[in-house]
Amino acid sequence: MASPEHSTLHVDDAGFSCAYTRLDNPAATIAIAHGAGAGMNHPFLTGFSDALNDMGFAALRFNFPYMEQGRRFPDRPPKAIAAWREVIRHAQERSDGEPVWACGKSFGGRMASMAVAEGMDAAGLVFLGYPLHPPGKPEKIRDEHLARVEAPMLFLQGSNDPFAQKELLDAVVAKLGKRATLQYLPDADHSFAVKGVKRSPEEIGASLAGAVASYISPGG
Repeated sequence: MASPEHSTLHVDDAGFSCAYTRLDNPAATIAIAHGAGAGMNHPFLTGFSDALNDMGFAALRFNFPYMEQGRRFPDRPPKAIAAWREVIRHAQERSDGEPVWACGKSFGGRMASMAVAEGMDAAGLVFLGYPLHPPGKPEKIRDEHLARVEAPMLFLQGSNDPFAQKELLDAVVAKLGKRATLQYLPDADHSFAVKGVKRSPEEIGASLAGAVASYISPGG
């Protein structure tokens, strides 16, 4: 496997890191954002990224500016969306014409969907645990912008995810019609761990790559 190329991108006055692993003639480039509490080098994301590389996809992981700066609280949406735009621009600039998808764990995926709803040019979206509402607060649904997303969307969700009650997510995805696909991982939580099943975060991340590859490149 090729070693990742490390670059620093900028939004406003903030620099943030990305790691880009490209192979010859990739089926697509997948830009990957972390969740609220862990950066781009978390084993879940590196396992997921490495598995995608093995399946013939280029992968670009990145840190949001707040993570790069060591701050606890995520960037506000305008800054996170600006970072996503810069990442997609960089990925498209480096591509050889293959489609560029936006993928994110939890917060990172929600910010990608908001960016696409505001016009960011991505071939499609992949959500690794969409945070539909805060745990224990199902009345605070974060779905209003999804109706403005015209790109295809894959929701990969644990069936025991406290950030998305199953009946609520089912209803949201149903409203999106044919452009959205929802796949549940039985008994998995927000980190896709299953109680009683011992797997490392790297193994868990890698286990999701097959579903993503099949969705993006069904004939591949």
